[in-house]
Amino acid sequence: MKKFGTDRLGRDMLRKLNYELDYDIYDEYDDASVGKLPLLDKPTGKPGFWHCSICTNNNDESLLSCDTCGVFRDSTGIIDNDSGEKVYGKSKDSRASVMARSLFALSPHQMPKPAVISDIFLAKEAVKSHEKGCIEAYFNDLQKTFTSPHCNHSINIAPFKFDTPSPDDIVSSGKNAARNFPKVPLGSTKASSNITGKKEIVNLLPVNEVSNSSSASSSKDNHIDVSESSNSRDYEDAPQIIADDLHRLKLDKNSKDNRSKKASRNVQYKPEKWMLSDQEQGISSQLNLAVVGHVDSGKSTLCGRLLHLLGRISKKQMHKNEKEAKEKGKGSFAYAWAMDESAEERQRGITMTVAVAYFDSKKFRVVLLDSPGHKDFVPNMISGATQADAAVLVVDASVGSFEAGMGGNSVGQTKEHAQLIRSFGVEQIIVAVNKMDLVEFSKERFDFIKLQLGLFLCSCKFKESSVAWIPLSAMENQNLVTTASDVRLSSWYQGFCLLDAIDSLKPPQRDVSKPLLLPICDVVISHFVGQVAVCGKLEFGALRASSKVLVMPSGDLATVQTIQRDYCPCTIAKAGDNVAVSLQGIDAGHVMPGGVLCHPDLPVTVASSLELKILVLDIVTPILVGSQVEIHIHHAKEAARVTKILSLLDQKSGKVSRNAPRILTARQSAIIEVALDGTVCVEEFSVCRALGRAFLRASGSTIAVGIVTRVLEQGS
Repeated sequence: MKKFGTDRLGRDMLRKLNYELDYDIYDEYDDASVGKLPLLDKPTGKPGFWHCSICTNNNDESLLSCDTCGVFRDSTGIIDNDSGEKVYGKSKDSRASVMARSLFALSPHQMPKPAVISDIFLAKEAVKSHEKGCIEAYFNDLQKTFTSPHCNHSINIAPFKFDTPSPDDIVSSGKNAARNFPKVPLGSTKASSNITGKKEIVNLLPVNEVSNSSSASSSKDNHIDVSESSNSRDYEDAPQIIADDLHRLKLDKNSKDNRSKKASRNVQYKPEKWMLSDQEQGISSQLNLAVVGHVDSGKSTLCGRLLHLLGRISKKQMHKNEKEAKEKGKGSFAYAWAMDESAEERQRGITMTVAVAYFDSKKFRVVLLDSPGHKDFVPNMISGATQADAAVLVVDASVGSFEAGMGGNSVGQTKEHAQLIRSFGVEQIIVAVNKMDLVEFSKERFDFIKLQLGLFLCSCKFKESSVAWIPLSAMENQNLVTTASDVRLSSWYQGFCLLDAIDSLKPPQRDVSKPLLLPICDVVISHFVGQVAVCGKLEFGALRASSKVLVMPSGDLATVQTIQRDYCPCTIAKAGDNVAVSLQGIDAGHVMPGGVLCHPDLPVTVASSLELKILVLDIVTPILVGSQVEIHIHHAKEAARVTKILSLLDQKSGKVSRNAPRILTARQSAIIEVALDGTVCVEEFSVCRALGRAFLRASGSTIAVGIVTRVLEQGS
């Protein structure tokens, strides 16, 4: 006799059982069609025999199972109790087929006893076979044998569960995960624990060795517990083993996410010695200077002229720009083209992205950030000028242009840029009243501009002592790097020139003792710095070649290959430096503008829902719950929706004046909640100011500025 479930016919029968029990295909057949289904046993032409439908063998009527394949005969559904007719297939009062009921539903004492084997003979043979490691018998005979008085062993057979996968199911579902099973030394019979703490049966020994080991461990009571070591229990535990191993693989795959989520924020960070070298109380000589203002106010021309006077633009390059500008009928754009280098910018005559240039003054190494003034490119201005330590607000002094920048009834870019610059945390500002030659260097016009704009700057919380007013003319080279030579200006103005005003600014404070933090402004491909390079301002900490950094929000680790500062290679960069850092060991697709380079042990927060404290600007359409906005945080921007308006705040005291208002109108302060469509790298303003400022835009204009007061939901 072949062992049940180990030969091919037995496996076919198990598959048939699982199919019948799981899908219940017999429910779709009526009584007339039942006879078309495969039968377990059929009547034969020979009296006293029954026909096996699996192997077609004729068996004696007294046998319960096929003598050839071992399949049990259907003995429960042959005679219908009501009609007395033969019924094959499924029992009417059970979801299991008749074959399944005959195999597993009957208890041992309900099965008829075979007349060909005696109990004493079977007991002796079973014990002998058990000692050899082989147990082959009918289920009811095996149960009878080990529970008989002639046997000194006791056995507990766990009842069969129909929801337990068959051996073929285990092999099929686990063949891909088999390589992940824990390796057990040969001869081990102990259970091991996986990462979830659940017990895994990893018995890899033959049956006889298992039985001998079990007998030795329980020699006092001579008890064999088949429910713990039988194949049925191994098969029952196998799906859990596979699930645990797949879970382990998932943990390995998402280890970078776990690293970013589980890293302790209470780690005591201590800067290394090389970070603190050549530092004077954390003060750096670099100054990031943003040049902002209304479109066509002369920002790019001012920057180009200043660079030319300081020797940062060669005569050859300047001659080339003048020639190309005259050929296109834009002779006055020669200095502007020193900053606007792209063909589209030169064709349209406007700055579209933030241009970066460098020059040295008496006191600072200045990074010049020429920002676009057109309202369509304010998001680019936000992304670039957020790095600023101080700002130059360029104003067109000509009649009509200044008024257009102030916006009249609406908000012009002069106002909007001033509000944004203050929201960036910039406290020092130089107001460059440009194109004074067009108003004959009129003192009255200068005073009028100073009065009108000064009131607005005070409303933006700029201190009067932190605002410098410089009348100048970039095209005429008046009051840029030297005092004015035109008597019309020098007769009433004896203050600083623009370059001296820049040197009069207070040096920004730098903190290299904090963990590394570098918001990514742009991702570039450069043959010099490497295949994947990121640009941005180093807010905190220090960086050197071969350092390990964590790239957020992807959570990938990377190694710093090279560092460029002011277009020059360097080995160390510190807080305040604008750098281009090439990375290796990371896919370029995992690095994006708006991301952050940070310390591997101190990742920044990745959030999808925020609580903001905002100041509503001069808007026409009120802000409602459900309003769609675009949120800008450092270099990141993401679509968002206002989910709650929690309270209105009194602008003088900052206390709550009203709870849950329906709308927000112009010049109101409030606390709101926003839900982001994606995720951004962010920190609460109290933790990190650089990552805690937020700007809300809608319909092409900035509608509110504010800070992050709480992270409500962290992203995955």
